[in-house]
Amino acid sequence: MPQHEQTAFLPVLGAVLRNTITRGTLTIIDSRGGVASFGDGDPLPSATIRFHNRWLPLKIAINPALAVGEAYMRGQLTIEQGSLSSFLAVAMGQHDQIPDSAFAHIMAQAAKWTMRALGGNNRRRAARNVAHHYDLSAEFYALFLDANMHYSCAYFAEGTETLEAAQAAKVRHIAAKLCLSPGQAVLDIGSGWGSLALALAQLGKVRVKGVTLSAEQLAVARARARDACASHEVVFELEDYRDVVGNFDRIVSVGMLEHVGFSQFDGYFSKVADLLATDGVALIHAIGRWDENPGTDAWTERYIFPGGYIPSLSEVIPAIERSGLMVTDVEILRLHYAETLHHWSQRFAVNRAAAQAMYGDEFCRMWEFYLGAAEMSFRERPLMVFQIQLTHRRDAVPWTRDYITTAEARLSASTQRRGAKTA
Repeated sequence: MPQHEQTAFLPVLGAVLRNTITRGTLTIIDSRGGVASFGDGDPLPSATIRFHNRWLPLKIAINPALAVGEAYMRGQLTIEQGSLSSFLAVAMGQHDQIPDSAFAHIMAQAAKWTMRALGGNNRRRAARNVAHHYDLSAEFYALFLDANMHYSCAYFAEGTETLEAAQAAKVRHIAAKLCLSPGQAVLDIGSGWGSLALALAQLGKVRVKGVTLSAEQLAVARARARDACASHEVVFELEDYRDVVGNFDRIVSVGMLEHVGFSQFDGYFSKVADLLATDGVALIHAIGRWDENPGTDAWTERYIFPGGYIPSLSEVIPAIERSGLMVTDVEILRLHYAETLHHWSQRFAVNRAAAQAMYGDEFCRMWEFYLGAAEMSFRERPLMVFQIQLTHRRDAVPWTRDYITTAEARLSASTQRRGAKTA
């Protein structure tokens, strides 16, 4: 191969990176040994990566949002010095952020408007998309989640808690905002492996119905309810939220709204309004964005969460208002999910061999990239988690937020007493 072809496409990518990598150092070695470095020379953060495909620089220059993740999961991009985390810190941590090419921007906008035009996650599409991600074996998720299998943002009041302690704190935080009273009927939309439903039943002495579209999660949740002798207080159904009937004193939904789809927001919140008792309280916990939503990035949409849509508050609030519900509290959790994902990444690394035995090396590299990129998105990109409390009546919850702290303290003390009795 002629010498000039060895680095034919690296300068193309360099033209994109030269003015955008302004903090830290990124060194790239192309497939034939050509080397280029970008950044200010600071070793924190820094990484050296190697391309194993001569076309990869061009692919990344054209569509970085898709090409980088694909290259890593397929072994076409490897880390020579540093770690995946340090590479992602350089790539995603620029103050100005690396812009997508015009082509990638056009494709992202097209995907966004196509999703809106096609109606988001209708019943069939919702079931298929849920199965793609959540019907992996529970044994796989147990490799990196906390002992109670909470697959959502934990709550780090101090930032130094264990993952288990932070997830328990999240449950208490949600329970406090729901203002639970014994005997109430609670609906958990998107109940997963049953972690939240079982915890709320125990903390508040309430009856909980959990609905999910994942057959794998349903089986685990029902088994956990039987093992906890809680089958009379907690029931789980394979059911689309649109098909739920009844009247519930409390409704909670954690990590579900991201799978609803923009054009389904009106129907989703109208359904919550129909199911919620007149004096009821609902709490919606979801990933959101601070900026104008450009749609889910191409790699995540294709490989991790097909049909996912991370909304801004400006997209969610109008749908709530049209449903007739009142927003009585909004809280923004900023770095809590970044810390949660950091814990998950560490646990995944420790148990990687077991994951590889289940699903293979490419699958593991895909999940390494997903967990690492997601963490960095919450640290450096405009992602956060919001909790929105909803009611029909303005007097359904206390007038000030003091009740949340008071309830959390009471629930924490109650949990400690139960733990002492069983010790």
